Amino acid sequence: MRNKLAVSFPRSGQPVFGRLTRFMVAFLTMVSIIVQPVAAQSILRDAETEALFTDMVSPLVAVSELDANEVEVVLLNDDQINAFVAGGQRIYIYSGLIETADSANEVQGVMAHELGHITGGHIIRFNEGVKTATGITILSLVLGAAAIAAGAGDAGMGILAAGQQAAMGKFLAFSRVQERSADSAGARYLSKAGISGKGSIDFFKKLQNYEFRLGIPQEDSYGRTHPLSGERVTLLRDVYQKDPAWDKPSDPEIETRFKRVKAKLLGFTADPAVTLREYPESDQSVPARYARAYAWHKSAYPERALYEVNNLLSSAPDDPYFLELQGQILLESGKPDEALKSLRKSVQLTNNQPLIASLFGHALIATEDTQYFDEATQVLKAAVNKDNRNPFAWYQLGVVYSRQGDMPRAQLATAESSMLQGNYAAAIRSSQIAMAGISENTPDWIRAQDISFIAKAEYERNNKRR
Repeated sequence: MRNKLAVSFPRSGQPVFGRLTRFMVAFLTMVSIIVQPVAAQSILRDAETEALFTDMVSPLVAVSELDANEVEVVLLNDDQINAFVAGGQRIYIYSGLIETADSANEVQGVMAHELGHITGGHIIRFNEGVKTATGITILSLVLGAAAIAAGAGDAGMGILAAGQQAAMGKFLAFSRVQERSADSAGARYLSKAGISGKGSIDFFKKLQNYEFRLGIPQEDSYGRTHPLSGERVTLLRDVYQKDPAWDKPSDPEIETRFKRVKAKLLGFTADPAVTLREYPESDQSVPARYARAYAWHKSAYPERALYEVNNLLSSAPDDPYFLELQGQILLESGKPDEALKSLRKSVQLTNNQPLIASLFGHALIATEDTQYFDEATQVLKAAVNKDNRNPFAWYQLGVVYSRQGDMPRAQLATAESSMLQGNYAAAIRSSQIAMAGISENTPDWIRAQDISFIAKAEYERNNKRR
């Protein structure tokens, strides 16, 4: 999508430096618009969705020669149709993209493209494009300032404007080259993995339809960070149609799981009325019941939510994710004792999946029955050992430590949770209280000390930015 930035020129008599600075600020602002910070987005975590994403991307990672243990797909709660990589080997996919896609194969095309950005080192090389464009802008500032100083004000301002336009043109061209490179790499990965490129073409056609509706000119892609979707379809169709995997059907199990995940995502993120229109009572399919269960639960109708889940479990009694949802509904409707059976079984069936285990630990604590506290401690410690980036699990571990009277470790767990949520002031306080109550130089004391140092550094850095 084209980004536009209007620059107003200062009235005559204002310092030349102020006028020059406006042009530099304009360019840097444009770049900052293009690069959206991940911190501004809300991450959605779900055990079933993350398992599906792993199985979808794994064959692509295997042929890309990346380390499967390093690549991660993260879901962001945003209705935009977008995906990107932002350092490391992490692919971010917007929930709007999942809702727009009609198949897992379409999303795999996006994943293959994003892997192309990772293997191409495009995040690292992004600074090259910025450096070149900034160099052009600075040169135009120098020439423009010289012209203005010599009395040729109009000519100087013209040089400045032309310099800014040239800088943006250079940067956008650099970005488009990277996009074409990622398209080419993504096509190779799909081919090597034996996955059809039909989904990739179908998804680009969807994007092209959005461009038509938004009135985006289709003559050429000048002034855009990405090539036009029509250009990409034309170039990629020839590549994909020649590939042996073109007519290969998508994995039916993956496609079935994708329909479930897409339905539960809508049920979780959308207004319940929207979900119920999309999946009316007349639709008795598994995805429809799944979506309605979430919609009814969000609407505070636990009986109707449980009715849908119980119907799902009647045909699949050992489905861990149906059991997880059943336990969640019971827990959040004030029946933690009844939730334990479902959640315990779900944890066992998923080999102690940390997100489900943290929910189970929460249910054990919520019973307020002291006989469950030791089990809750074990479950939650296992959860954070497998996944230490879950602030909810750390918080619950802090709660159960507190209930057991172990306040220093309760404060240590709270410090971990605060760090993950970016609350550095709270992390500093909790880690220092933990250090005061834990024997020096033990592993827990050292961890509390580490958190204190890191939290102080982040807190000071944030204050400097302000």
